[in-house]
Amino acid sequence: MASQLKVNEIIKQSGSSITIGETGDTVSGPFTSVPAFHATKSSSTNISSGTDTKIDFDTELFDTDSKYDNSTNYRFTPTVAGKYLVYGQVNASNSNGEEYQYGAIILYKNGSELARNAIDPSNNSNAKSNQIIQAISMIVDFNTTDYVEMYVKANVGSGTPSIYGASSASPTYFGAYKLVGV
Repeated sequence: MASQLKVNEIIKQSGSSITIGETGDTVSGPFTSVPAFHATKSSSTNISSGTDTKIDFDTELFDTDSKYDNSTNYRFTPTVAGKYLVYGQVNASNSNGEEYQYGAIILYKNGSELARNAIDPSNNSNAKSNQIIQAISMIVDFNTTDYVEMYVKANVGSGTPSIYGASSASPTYFGAYKLVGV
């Protein structure tokens, strides 16, 4: 039978830290079950120019509660209400070396656009390139049925935009984790 300690306050006797347990002990309770995942693309993929395209993040680096679908929907459905930090990065290039006219990374929540981080190289001569790397992060409120997905949009005059996979020096990735204490 496990013992229970019920107190209203713990005050340190001396020093600057409190030790609970010993090395190797595990902790359970509200701070341990926090849905989190991080996924990447296993390989590069061509996409259509000028279209919001869902990214198929098919390789999980971790998925603490099996809440990320890496096989069909490519979405995170935490099923635990709360505030989450959602983040991602897209690295894309154009097959014929032509400069991008527009590039964006887009978060969708429950099938609708939630946020977009875009670059328009036509308005910034320093941003003209045949490769774009866009990142996004934001805190998102979830209820028990909400889900989030990541999309990309790349406009090119000619050629075929391609999203890099995990082997790139700047890989394409997507992740989220529940914030504790907010």
